[in-house]
Amino acid sequence: MPPRGGLFDCEDPTVWRAVLDQYWEVVGLKSAGKNRKQGKLLLLEKWYQEELPAAIASRPEPFLQHLELVKLMEWKLTRGKFRPRLQQLVATNPSDAVERCTRKAFGLLPDTRAAIAELSSLKAVGPATASAVLAAGAPDQAAFMADESVESVPGLTPIQYTGKHYALYLAKVSERARALNRVDSRQDWTPHSVELCLWTWAVGQKLQPSLMEGISTGEKRPAVESEPSGSSVKRRKTKQDSAPSKEASV
Repeated sequence: MPPRGGLFDCEDPTVWRAVLDQYWEVVGLKSAGKNRKQGKLLLLEKWYQEELPAAIASRPEPFLQHLELVKLMEWKLTRGKFRPRLQQLVATNPSDAVERCTRKAFGLLPDTRAAIAELSSLKAVGPATASAVLAAGAPDQAAFMADESVESVPGLTPIQYTGKHYALYLAKVSERARALNRVDSRQDWTPHSVELCLWTWAVGQKLQPSLMEGISTGEKRPAVESEPSGSSVKRRKTKQDSAPSKEASV
């Protein structure tokens, strides 16, 4: 059972896995909101979590195409705070610059700070967006800097959208992944899957508290009808934002 303070300090991998198993249900609940923007979330989430990683992994070297970066920004803004200006700015990046920059960033791993800095040279891309790029192609080395996930880690509030703050966040979720792998025979926890659990826990408690209470008591609940078929979150293994203004650097 998770401690009262939240999921992060829980050491039981069965609880974490139960939370992860509810990921698509929580996405469905959020996507079912009255806001038209949220209604697109389910499709964009499936694209980001499944289709984009598969596309990146299929290339001789990992990188993102221009349209993929634009769609990734749409996913990020649909999931969180919507900023139309960012969507417009990210589209102004030249296609060759996007491919060159993302290719170089993935090549800099496991130095995530250097990779984040490289991606931040693209317009409208700050540490949070850069982390989404890295998590899509290297989930074993990076985690998306989702507000809900960062806020769920003790000692990381208020959030600062800087490379330094991201490094602190990544270090903590990476250590949690290693700790879970030490006690879980499946040993498939990554920084990205830990991040997804933290997001699921935080958003699930907000939208349907009984869902998370059911997990802590061992109660099983059916998936929502809007869940895509076969859409389990995969623990992927892969190969190895400077913007015009502060407003456009998240």
